[in-house]
Amino acid sequence: MNEPEKNVQPLRRSPSAAMFDHEKLDVYQLELEFIAWASELLREIPQTAVGKTAEACDQLDRASLSALLNTAEGNGKRQRQGRAKFFDDARGSATECAACLDALVAKGAATGDRILEGKKMLVRIVSMLCGLVDRFDTQSQLRDDADGAPLVTPAPSHAVSYSNRNSRTRTRTRTRRKN
Repeated sequence: MNEPEKNVQPLRRSPSAAMFDHEKLDVYQLELEFIAWASELLREIPQTAVGKTAEACDQLDRASLSALLNTAEGNGKRQRQGRAKFFDDARGSATECAACLDALVAKGAATGDRILEGKKMLVRIVSMLCGLVDRFDTQSQLRDDADGAPLVTPAPSHAVSYSNRNSRTRTRTRTRRKN
Protein backbone atom coordinates (compact mmCIF):
# COMPACT_ATOMS: atom_id res chain seq x y z
CA MET A 1 0.00 0.00 0.00
CA ASN A 2 1.09 3.52 -0.65
CA GLU A 3 1.74 5.82 2.27
CA PRO A 4 -0.72 8.77 2.34
CA GLU A 5 0.87 11.92 1.01
CA LYS A 6 1.63 14.55 3.63
CA ASN A 7 1.15 18.30 3.26
CA VAL A 8 -1.85 17.92 1.00
CA GLN A 9 -2.92 21.39 -0.05
CA PRO A 10 -6.57 22.29 -0.59
CA LEU A 11 -7.81 22.84 -4.10
CA ARG A 12 -7.26 26.42 -5.19
CA ARG A 13 -8.42 27.44 -8.61
CA SER A 14 -7.46 30.36 -10.71
CA PRO A 15 -10.03 33.18 -10.76
CA SER A 16 -10.78 32.42 -14.41
CA ALA A 17 -11.76 28.80 -13.65
CA ALA A 18 -15.41 27.94 -13.16
CA MET A 19 -16.16 28.18 -9.44
CA PHE A 20 -19.15 27.78 -7.20
CA ASP A 21 -19.96 30.80 -5.05
CA HIS A 22 -18.98 29.03 -1.84
CA GLU A 23 -15.48 28.39 -3.22
CA LYS A 24 -14.96 32.15 -3.38
CA LEU A 25 -15.50 32.54 0.37
CA ASP A 26 -12.31 33.08 2.38
CA VAL A 27 -13.81 31.08 5.24
CA TYR A 28 -14.42 28.11 2.95
CA GLN A 29 -10.81 28.18 1.78
CA LEU A 30 -9.60 28.43 5.38
CA GLU A 31 -11.82 25.48 6.34
CA LEU A 32 -10.19 23.46 3.56
CA GLU A 33 -6.77 24.40 4.94
CA PHE A 34 -7.88 23.32 8.40
CA ILE A 35 -9.07 19.96 7.07
CA ALA A 36 -5.66 19.40 5.44
CA TRP A 37 -3.91 20.42 8.67
CA ALA A 38 -6.16 18.20 10.82
CA SER A 39 -5.69 15.24 8.47
CA GLU A 40 -1.93 15.54 8.88
CA LEU A 41 -2.31 15.74 12.67
CA LEU A 42 -4.50 12.64 12.70
CA ARG A 43 -1.90 10.72 10.66
CA GLU A 44 0.76 11.68 13.25
CA ILE A 45 -1.13 10.20 16.19
CA PRO A 46 0.55 6.89 16.95
CA GLN A 47 -1.50 3.78 16.28
CA THR A 48 -1.07 2.81 19.92
CA ALA A 49 -2.83 6.01 20.96
CA VAL A 50 -5.67 5.62 18.48
CA GLY A 51 -7.56 3.17 20.70
CA LYS A 52 -7.91 5.63 23.57
CA THR A 53 -8.47 8.63 21.29
CA ALA A 54 -10.53 7.06 18.50
CA GLU A 55 -13.68 9.01 19.38
CA ALA A 56 -11.89 12.37 19.50
CA CYS A 57 -10.07 11.65 16.23
CA ASP A 58 -13.26 10.54 14.50
CA GLN A 59 -15.20 13.53 15.82
CA LEU A 60 -12.47 15.97 14.71
CA ASP A 61 -12.58 14.48 11.23
CA ARG A 62 -16.40 14.62 11.05
CA ALA A 63 -16.76 18.09 12.62
CA SER A 64 -14.18 19.64 10.30
CA LEU A 65 -16.03 18.23 7.30
CA SER A 66 -19.37 19.36 8.75
CA ALA A 67 -18.13 22.94 9.08
CA LEU A 68 -17.03 22.94 5.43
CA LEU A 69 -20.25 21.37 4.15
CA ASN A 70 -22.53 23.65 6.18
CA THR A 71 -20.64 26.69 4.90
CA ALA A 72 -21.09 25.53 1.30
CA GLU A 73 -24.75 24.68 1.77
CA GLY A 74 -25.48 27.88 3.65
CA ASN A 75 -23.96 29.99 0.93
CA GLY A 76 -26.27 28.30 -1.56
CA LYS A 77 -29.43 29.18 0.35
CA ARG A 78 -31.55 32.04 -0.91
CA GLN A 79 -33.38 32.98 2.27
CA ARG A 80 -31.41 35.00 4.80
CA GLN A 81 -32.56 32.96 7.81
CA GLY A 82 -31.63 29.70 6.05
CA ARG A 83 -28.18 31.03 5.29
CA ALA A 84 -27.70 32.22 8.87
CA LYS A 85 -28.74 28.81 10.25
CA PHE A 86 -26.22 26.90 8.15
CA PHE A 87 -23.43 29.38 8.91
CA ASP A 88 -24.30 29.07 12.60
CA ASP A 89 -24.18 25.27 12.33
CA ALA A 90 -20.78 25.56 10.64
CA ARG A 91 -19.62 27.79 13.50
CA GLY A 92 -20.75 25.18 16.00
CA SER A 93 -18.84 22.46 14.15
CA ALA A 94 -15.69 24.60 14.08
CA THR A 95 -15.99 25.15 17.84
CA GLU A 96 -16.43 21.40 18.23
CA CYS A 97 -13.14 20.93 16.35
CA ALA A 98 -11.41 23.13 18.94
CA ALA A 99 -12.82 20.95 21.73
CA CYS A 100 -11.59 17.82 19.94
CA LEU A 101 -8.08 19.29 19.76
CA ASP A 102 -8.25 20.02 23.50
CA ALA A 103 -9.38 16.43 24.12
CA LEU A 104 -6.42 15.07 22.13
CA VAL A 105 -4.07 17.10 24.32
CA ALA A 106 -5.85 15.99 27.49
CA LYS A 107 -5.56 12.34 26.39
CA GLY A 108 -1.85 12.75 25.64
CA ALA A 109 -2.14 12.15 21.89
CA ALA A 110 -0.94 15.66 20.95
CA THR A 111 0.83 18.56 22.62
CA GLY A 112 -0.46 22.07 23.16
CA ASP A 113 2.26 23.39 20.87
CA ARG A 114 1.27 20.95 18.09
CA ILE A 115 -2.39 22.01 18.06
CA LEU A 116 -1.70 25.75 18.33
CA GLU A 117 -1.70 26.30 14.56
CA GLY A 118 -5.05 24.52 14.22
CA LYS A 119 -6.58 26.48 17.09
CA LYS A 120 -5.46 29.75 15.45
CA MET A 121 -7.15 28.70 12.21
CA LEU A 122 -10.30 27.79 14.12
CA VAL A 123 -10.42 31.16 15.88
CA ARG A 124 -10.33 32.85 12.46
CA ILE A 125 -12.92 30.46 11.03
CA VAL A 126 -15.32 30.99 13.94
CA SER A 127 -14.86 34.75 13.71
CA MET A 128 -15.63 34.76 9.98
CA LEU A 129 -18.67 32.53 10.45
CA CYS A 130 -19.98 34.76 13.26
CA GLY A 131 -19.75 37.67 10.83
CA LEU A 132 -21.73 35.74 8.23
CA VAL A 133 -24.37 34.77 10.79
CA ASP A 134 -24.71 38.40 11.87
CA ARG A 135 -24.95 39.51 8.25
CA PHE A 136 -27.78 37.16 7.35
CA ASP A 137 -29.63 36.75 10.66
CA THR A 138 -32.60 39.09 10.28
CA GLN A 139 -33.74 38.38 13.85
CA SER A 140 -30.58 39.92 15.29
CA GLN A 141 -31.03 42.88 12.97
CA LEU A 142 -34.51 43.42 14.40
CA ARG A 143 -33.16 43.31 17.96
CA ASP A 144 -30.31 45.79 17.61
CA ASP A 145 -29.72 49.01 15.77
CA ALA A 146 -26.30 50.25 14.62
CA ASP A 147 -25.44 51.47 18.15
CA GLY A 148 -26.30 48.09 19.67
CA ALA A 149 -29.37 49.46 21.44
CA PRO A 150 -32.43 47.21 21.38
CA LEU A 151 -35.10 48.26 18.94
CA VAL A 152 -38.65 48.50 20.21
CA THR A 153 -41.12 46.93 17.85
CA PRO A 154 -44.72 48.11 18.05
CA ALA A 155 -47.42 45.64 18.99
CA PRO A 156 -49.43 44.31 16.07
CA SER A 157 -52.61 46.20 15.27
CA HIS A 158 -54.72 43.16 16.15
CA ALA A 159 -53.40 43.01 19.75
CA VAL A 160 -55.61 43.97 22.67
CA SER A 161 -54.56 45.01 26.16
CA TYR A 162 -56.29 44.03 29.37
CA SER A 163 -55.50 44.19 33.06
CA ASN A 164 -55.25 41.26 35.41
CA ARG A 165 -55.97 41.24 39.14
CA ASN A 166 -52.51 42.63 39.92
CA SER A 167 -53.11 45.62 37.62
CA ARG A 168 -50.33 44.59 35.26
CA THR A 169 -50.94 45.17 31.59
CA ARG A 170 -50.69 42.16 29.31
CA THR A 171 -50.89 41.88 25.57
CA ARG A 172 -52.97 39.15 24.02
CA THR A 173 -52.96 38.37 20.33
CA ARG A 174 -56.20 37.55 18.59
CA THR A 175 -56.12 34.89 15.96
CA ARG A 176 -58.28 35.20 12.91
CA ARG A 177 -60.29 32.22 11.84
CA LYS A 178 -60.58 31.28 8.21
CA ASN A 179 -64.01 30.04 7.18
